[in-house]
Amino acid sequence: MQNFVEWIGNKQINQDRCEQRAIQMLQALFNHKEQAINELPHLFHWMNFPHVVNQADLGADGHPKKGGFLPPIPFPKRMWAGGRLQFLQPIYAGQDLRRVSEIADVQFKQGQNSDLYFVTVDHFIYANDQLVIKEQQDIVYKSIERTNSQTKIAPAAAKTVRNYSFKQQHQVDSTALFRYSALTFNGHKIHYDRPYAVQVEGYPGLVVHGPLLATLLMQTLQANYPNKIVKSFDFRAIQPVFDFNEFYICGDVQADTAELWIEHIDGQIAMKAKVSF
Repeated sequence: MQNFVEWIGNKQINQDRCEQRAIQMLQALFNHKEQAINELPHLFHWMNFPHVVNQADLGADGHPKKGGFLPPIPFPKRMWAGGRLQFLQPIYAGQDLRRVSEIADVQFKQGQNSDLYFVTVDHFIYANDQLVIKEQQDIVYKSIERTNSQTKIAPAAAKTVRNYSFKQQHQVDSTALFRYSALTFNGHKIHYDRPYAVQVEGYPGLVVHGPLLATLLMQTLQANYPNKIVKSFDFRAIQPVFDFNEFYICGDVQADTAELWIEHIDGQIAMKAKVSF
């Protein structure tokens, strides 16, 4: 185990601008292009502050080569596992944006089938120099899975009874994955390069971006409850969703809070989220 504690406190500042055209392009991904809006929808800010590096500075997986702001953890798989956000003020088209980022923690954990590093990153986002979003991201680095003939298969969990304020069936195809990757300047090949995703990283298909699933949860919530003002959003990825999966976007909405989740056809949960209003 390598210790990356010296990376805690590493800081980075990025500048950007909220553009109306970019908002329309991401709206089109959710079939909302014709909705004229000036305020940036929640989680659309993930289009901003892309990690821009030269093509020669990309790794074999399509990510920027390791090092720089994030620690050079040698594990081959890198995923955005979840996060916590507070929405303090709206962001409007035309505003100048600034993001101040800092590595808050690096932890090593030994899993049943692989070793893991969890990197926690704090982001403070300003619009016209006013703090508008506080965000904490969890990034997980995963080693090659160990082969263990002694690994026990957990018994199937009892079927959970859930309350549904809404439950909408959905599927994200390869074109949508490509468009979201393009809008967020995300070069990770697991989202658009099927031979790489299957043959190199061992997935059965293209992986749906965690942030895209989170945005689908938020978009569906706000479409069903347009008068509720979201104050916070906490989400955690539990298992992957692939481009061939049909799934449900679900919510249990109360007066001041909501539980949201992505549910596979067989009832297993792929992502959970909590919202406060």
